[in-house]
Amino acid sequence: MKVAIVYYSQHHGNTKKLLDAIKGSGDARVRAVDLINTAKCEKADLSGYDLIGFASGIYFGKFSEAVITFAKENLPRGKRVFLIYTYGIKRDYTKGMKKIIAGKSCQLLGTYGCRGFDTFGPLKLIGGIAKGHPDENDLKGAVEFFRGVIQT
Repeated sequence: MKVAIVYYSQHHGNTKKLLDAIKGSGDARVRAVDLINTAKCEKADLSGYDLIGFASGIYFGKFSEAVITFAKENLPRGKRVFLIYTYGIKRDYTKGMKKIIAGKSCQLLGTYGCRGFDTFGPLKLIGGIAKGHPDENDLKGAVEFFRGVIQT
């Protein structure tokens, strides 16, 4: 199985930590996990991938605009998809991405979200929230989530 994970993780690298744990998990069912950073790549042919993930920190209550735009422009129809995100405050931030996925007749296999260190706006004045996250348990949770997704 060939997997692509399209992501944006700029401020504290929270989301990238999860993806590095997934990539390093070494599951025998996965031939390759290609990480595509939307800060460096705006276009890619995803048609050759068996499974496509989109991952982002949360910005203004949604996935990064770079990830949203990438999904709109590059996600092929009929693919198997999953979502990963990091947040400061727990909520479901996947509504916009789910709409794009459904609009492309793709199958959403699941979502994984966990806390991530957040110093956006006024949070910077108090030293941020969710310090130390993602932690070891969050990383393990992401790997377990990924293993579950590739079994479906």
